[in-house]
Amino acid sequence: MNGHVINVAFAGNPNCGKTTLFNAYTGARLKVANWPGVTVEKKEGAFKFHEYQYKLVDLPGIYSLTCYSTEEILSRQYLLGDEVDVVVDVADASNLERNLYLTLQLIELGKPVILALNMMDIVEERGMELDIHRLPEMLGIPVVPVSARKRMGLEVLMHAVAHHQGRSNSAPVEHHHDLVCQSLHRHNHHKEFAMVYSDDIEDKIDDLEERLTGTYPNIVNPRWHAIKMLERDPEVMKNYPIPTEDIIDKSYEHEIINQKYDFIEEVIEEVLMNKAQKEARTETIDRWMTHQLLGMPIFFAIMAVIFLMTFAVGDWIAGGFELFIAGVANGIQYGMELLHTNPMLISLVCDGIIAGVGGILTFLPNIFILFLALAFLEDSGYMSRVAYVMDGLMGRMGLSGRAFIPMLLGFGCTVPAIMSARTLEDTKDRLRTIMVTPFMSCSARLPIYVLFSKMFFGKFAMIAAFSMYVFGMVIAIVVALIYSRFVSRDENKNCLLIELPEYKSPNARTIFIYVWEKIKDYLTKAGTTIFLGSVCIWFVMNFGTTGMVTDISDSFAATIGRLLVPVLAPAGLGMWQIGVALISGVAAKELVVSSCSVLFGMNINSDIGIENFHYILNQMGFGSLNAYALMVFCLLYIPCMAAIATIHKETNSWRWTIGMILMQLFIAWGMAVLIFQGGSALLGVC
Repeated sequence: MNGHVINVAFAGNPNCGKTTLFNAYTGARLKVANWPGVTVEKKEGAFKFHEYQYKLVDLPGIYSLTCYSTEEILSRQYLLGDEVDVVVDVADASNLERNLYLTLQLIELGKPVILALNMMDIVEERGMELDIHRLPEMLGIPVVPVSARKRMGLEVLMHAVAHHQGRSNSAPVEHHHDLVCQSLHRHNHHKEFAMVYSDDIEDKIDDLEERLTGTYPNIVNPRWHAIKMLERDPEVMKNYPIPTEDIIDKSYEHEIINQKYDFIEEVIEEVLMNKAQKEARTETIDRWMTHQLLGMPIFFAIMAVIFLMTFAVGDWIAGGFELFIAGVANGIQYGMELLHTNPMLISLVCDGIIAGVGGILTFLPNIFILFLALAFLEDSGYMSRVAYVMDGLMGRMGLSGRAFIPMLLGFGCTVPAIMSARTLEDTKDRLRTIMVTPFMSCSARLPIYVLFSKMFFGKFAMIAAFSMYVFGMVIAIVVALIYSRFVSRDENKNCLLIELPEYKSPNARTIFIYVWEKIKDYLTKAGTTIFLGSVCIWFVMNFGTTGMVTDISDSFAATIGRLLVPVLAPAGLGMWQIGVALISGVAAKELVVSSCSVLFGMNINSDIGIENFHYILNQMGFGSLNAYALMVFCLLYIPCMAAIATIHKETNSWRWTIGMILMQLFIAWGMAVLIFQGGSALLGVC
């Protein structure tokens, strides 16, 4: 069996720890793509354990296989396919009653299923006990306790996977029913199947099985197909048409669901002890975190602390980072001069590439602190509470409660934030959310805030930067409110149904993988987009219609920038260098900083360079009010090219995409003009 590949599908409810367990096996070696033809993420990973090669697929978090959502449809189609050897059903052991419904559906699919009981530590904290020996007897499948966070039970689970592959879920089931012998059903299925329905339904299942096997001799798992026919599943009814009028007089989905939950209650009563012995820690914390009045202030206080850390700790780390980058830059320049390198090439490398890319890398510590804090909040279970707390406000402003989740993700990156809007069922809600999400301050804008707030606002730099995040949320809500007044929506769809996971200690490995992936994306962007952008900026700065120029005012950059000066001047941004920097920011927002470094001929990789940059701007009449207007403009204007491409992909409409671009440009210009002109008037009065 050496080299044999076992295909394993990870299924489970949202927030059951499935992805954490998946990451524990695959680490940073996972591949993320979309399922063919749809925009739902598909995660794959591979690793070797003993003599086997394992291919793992992390399916979307679902509560059932009823095909009511895209995630459910994709999961069921994949599980029904021939590619899956073993299904690992990851269940939250502390919420076993909720998780077992999906377990019963997976068992009925007929694939080999292993139940991985995650979060056993929470069960112990609550003072409860699970009978791990009785549970597999009642379900007829292997049950393996694991801890994704503590990396316990991982080898045992994969050993069970290797042993269970190719086997059916046909282990003897022991229900211990007292009345089984008195059943009037002509077949006693209690030894064969975990889930056995009432005699009336079982009789119908038997009749449907006979017709299915008679019409389709090669059908796999006729019992599951029969059950789905009783539920009037449209896909099964279409793929396997048979006469059913004399058997199915109505949909039996409601009865099947209720009987599943009756059996789940029976299981819980028998395997779970001391269920109500101890109050959950989560409930105690949520009295404060989800409080009607205090929940929102607590959230903003937490975000304020995060940005204080981003500046205080990030700047402290950045000090040594700046010295390192400056040392590398000086060493490269000195080496090139020793080799008598062409001055033009020296200028390209030092004034273009190093000044541009290095200017962005300087802010890497700040980015690292921000992502670390967001990963901590996400893995602790707090982010779902934020969406719950903000639900009321979102509803009053014309947004679905779920819309706040993409908005939160927008603090990291606009692209996955826009993609996450696909979870909204209503099309109008989805479009509205996509429209406002780019107003959230993504991490790419943070270097702009850090640079200009440090230069112009001194000890109030953190407040100035934090105000951008609040300002973006306010603009998003106002835009959504205005939009909702012109586009009708179904009020019944504006409710938030969201799983509030247990609070838990964040897992260091999960946080590391999350932060590393984000930092890797940031570094990749610095090595590609920002690199190319810096080269382009250097070129348009050093060349004009007559060829290479010695005076930057004769360059292509100056020509382009002067065309924008009349438009940007009312906003206090009437410098051609600023205009060029804003154009470059369309490719990637970080390029605004690196472009300023190149355009103004300043090395901002050190405190001295930043001070010199501040002095030059002051000499040009660019003060704190101009700086704040620039920060607001960068917050609100066109999203980056990657975000624009994602908007078009998610909406499938260039009209909508171009409309969003024009809207954001208008809002950015209008708000920057309002701030600068209004601020100038107030300062003039004062």
